[in-house]
Amino acid sequence: MDTSKIVGEKIKSLRESKSISMEELAERSGLAIEQVKRIEDNTDLPSLAPLIKIARVLGVRLGTFLDDQDETGPAICRKSEASDSISFSNNAIQSRKHMEYHSLAKSKSDRHMEPFIIDVAPTDNNDFVLSSHEGEEFIMVMEGTMEICYGKNTYLLEEGDSIYYDSIVPHHVHAYQGQAAKILAVIYTPA
Repeated sequence: MDTSKIVGEKIKSLRESKSISMEELAERSGLAIEQVKRIEDNTDLPSLAPLIKIARVLGVRLGTFLDDQDETGPAICRKSEASDSISFSNNAIQSRKHMEYHSLAKSKSDRHMEPFIIDVAPTDNNDFVLSSHEGEEFIMVMEGTMEICYGKNTYLLEEGDSIYYDSIVPHHVHAYQGQAAKILAVIYTPA
């Protein structure tokens, strides 16, 4: 199943079920109407920041866009199940598909954190735009080297290093010098 198609369809379905127009969703989330349309039509791979803003307007968790079950007990993700992925842009201006997200808890319906293994593809693009949203993020580098721009500072993290930060501060996460990398990321967004 192409999970990248699920996000746009779920957003559209949730928006329509709450009788919110596309224009109202754009206005309340602070996004351009064209961006909301491209996300719903699955022609735009969004970064996490606009998805978090859309989730807040719709009154749902970010994970609602990825859920496939309604498990309220513990969610176990076997290694073989973590191969299912969804792609997002990494908020680089020219990027279409840079990060492959493997959700580790999509079967848990009442979660407050979003744990992912993220495969970061190599890229020549280094024209990044910082973004911010409510919440907190934890990142641990599993392979490669990551560069985290956070406010006015830049941090290089190597395999085994981690960072925990407030997402409201403008930030950008990308592989150092465009090399491939793999990270464990846990994102918390308040309901």
